[in-house]
Amino acid sequence: MPDIPLTMIVLLCLAALAAGWIDAVVGGGGLLLLPVLLLGLPSHTPAAHALGTNKAVAIVGTTGAAVTYARKAPVDVRTAVRIGLAALAGSSAGAFLAAGMSTEVLKPVIMVVLLGVAAFVILRPAFGTAPATGPATRRQILAAIGLAGLGIGFYDGLIGPGTGTFLVLALTAVLHLDLVTASATAKIVNCCTNAGALATFAWQGAVLWQLAALMAVFNLAGGTLGAHTALKKGSGFVRVVLLTVVFALVANMAYEQWLA
Repeated sequence: MPDIPLTMIVLLCLAALAAGWIDAVVGGGGLLLLPVLLLGLPSHTPAAHALGTNKAVAIVGTTGAAVTYARKAPVDVRTAVRIGLAALAGSSAGAFLAAGMSTEVLKPVIMVVLLGVAAFVILRPAFGTAPATGPATRRQILAAIGLAGLGIGFYDGLIGPGTGTFLVLALTAVLHLDLVTASATAKIVNCCTNAGALATFAWQGAVLWQLAALMAVFNLAGGTLGAHTALKKGSGFVRVVLLTVVFALVANMAYEQWLA
């Protein structure tokens, strides 16, 4: 592990705790955790090590949230796993390409998409508040595998932050789930995207395992607490957090694109 001051280690652990809570409720924990890692690690540390360590931390909190949700929310685990396997393949491919591809061109496109999503959620107050009317059709499942699995999985390996938020939105829109059930399903899928990307980064030797293990304890606590909060507060609460995270993600990307 690189030489990091104790105060920075404490800050990293607190960021992991908060990121775990955010990620469990609506996704987007990487929006907080990855920038803090990039700031907290010594300047000579390769960026890939921050990405790999982020995945090693996030997979623990995501797994804790997924287990909590699966016990108490009406999750179709079989469908979630099928989407997740596609996401694992997509994230592995994205992680392989991450080292040699500039993501700067993609960020303005992603910002426009996020703003469009935010406008849709604001103008459609009922979005994600009604429970699913029945089991998903074969066409819906295939669409979810393609969009939420391969597409968003690839994005997770290539760029990362906001993946959980994209998954919640895609699953709500495609499978007609309420936001709590979509968050629960997204956690199972996100476990697979994290596993695919983490395996690639670990193979490349780009994970700071000691630091990741310490931060993962706090991320797990935050993820478990966040899942309990979402289950208790319901879809209305998740909707507010969703919009907050979307606007924060857009602001973060805009800053990195034009001001940093």
